[in-house]
Amino acid sequence: MSKGFTLWFTGLSGSGKSTLAERMLAEFRERRLKVEILDGDVIRTNLSKGLGFSKEDRDTNIRRVGFVADLLTRNEVICICACISPYRSIRDENRALIGRFVEVWTKCPIEVCEQRDVKGLYAKARAGALKGFTGIDDPYEEPAAAEVVCETDRESVDESVAKIFAAIRRLGYL
Repeated sequence: MSKGFTLWFTGLSGSGKSTLAERMLAEFRERRLKVEILDGDVIRTNLSKGLGFSKEDRDTNIRRVGFVADLLTRNEVICICACISPYRSIRDENRALIGRFVEVWTKCPIEVCEQRDVKGLYAKARAGALKGFTGIDDPYEEPAAAEVVCETDRESVDESVAKIFAAIRRLGYL
């Protein structure tokens, strides 16, 4: 039986957070572990409805995700968070709150993220139709010391998943 911990995926839009988070969810379920996923888009629709994309609103959103992740982690659930979470200070705040925290940086060049963008958000941001878009006119602060760095433009999903499992085992969470 595993104790709870939080896997926190961070990276630019289109970097592979949701893809890897969904794969980890399937892997944990296959092992019959208690697991929940908090995806940024779903959170914004439900838990953070009404928040915009100002720095203050983004911080509030990520703090809310961290609060729920902490509740799940304390109750022996593996919590997978897949949120851009662009600001290092709020990710670090959540790390301190949760404790059993694994930061996974889905590192990917913005050019590759733009090529993967099925919603056309990067094009809208570059055209000025979408303001405050992370990586274009709002910063993304790279993790200083993520437990896992998945270079999603260079690695297969299987390679990234193997890296994540290696880190979880190294930390003694599984």
